[in-house]
Amino acid sequence: MAFASTSRNASRRLQAERLVSAAAIQEAQALRFNVFSSDFGASFDSSSGLDADLFDPHCAHLGVRDLETGKLVATTRLLDHHSAARLGRFYSESEFALHGLLALEGPILEVGRTCVLASHRNGGTIAILWSELSEVLNEGRYRYLMGCASIPMRDDGVQVEAIMRRLRERHLCTDHLRAVPRTPVPPIEVPEQVTAELPPLLKAYMRLGAKICGEPCWDREFQTADVFVLLKREDLCPRYARHFKTAV
Repeated sequence: MAFASTSRNASRRLQAERLVSAAAIQEAQALRFNVFSSDFGASFDSSSGLDADLFDPHCAHLGVRDLETGKLVATTRLLDHHSAARLGRFYSESEFALHGLLALEGPILEVGRTCVLASHRNGGTIAILWSELSEVLNEGRYRYLMGCASIPMRDDGVQVEAIMRRLRERHLCTDHLRAVPRTPVPPIEVPEQVTAELPPLLKAYMRLGAKICGEPCWDREFQTADVFVLLKREDLCPRYARHFKTAV
């Protein structure tokens, strides 16, 4: 099903799709490699030009394609509790000790490796990706959506601390789960007047009603600080529920 983008470029037509074939998943891995390496400075031990790991074969992969160019412009991958049990862990557990995870009641879906091409990095593209995600959420009757959202660390953590001040005040909740970073971000002093804009993905999570469950983890490979977020289905913000209209 094709969707009209809500971006200012009226001629841009975007389509959400589920990436099933080996070629389509490889396309998503190539997009991830390019975005993470060029935009975040991530370093990969790979000469293939792909961001691939042992989790990929166990995940469902979603994408957004620009119908004018035929290019894949956004992607994310989904790991549910059944696949995580077979693997022995969720991907997030590589970065966080998730206290309370086993006590969560209801099916869990983990979102990860989300990226959007810089030219399409806007609310419209993310909304289309979210619409397809909502279908999966509805089909599996998942109660919790969880994952990591990244904040660049290229400024030695100034942006991270400025953003975390806002998140701690408005969006911190450890009632359901407490995420303890395995590699904490080194603390720094940042003047109170310094502010920073939330990255688009993190902003989208917060608008949906997600909460952060603790302090960020320092991902040295990707040069980011990763924040663990948890969205309880019942807590979905009504104002933005239209992106998840089939899931509520």
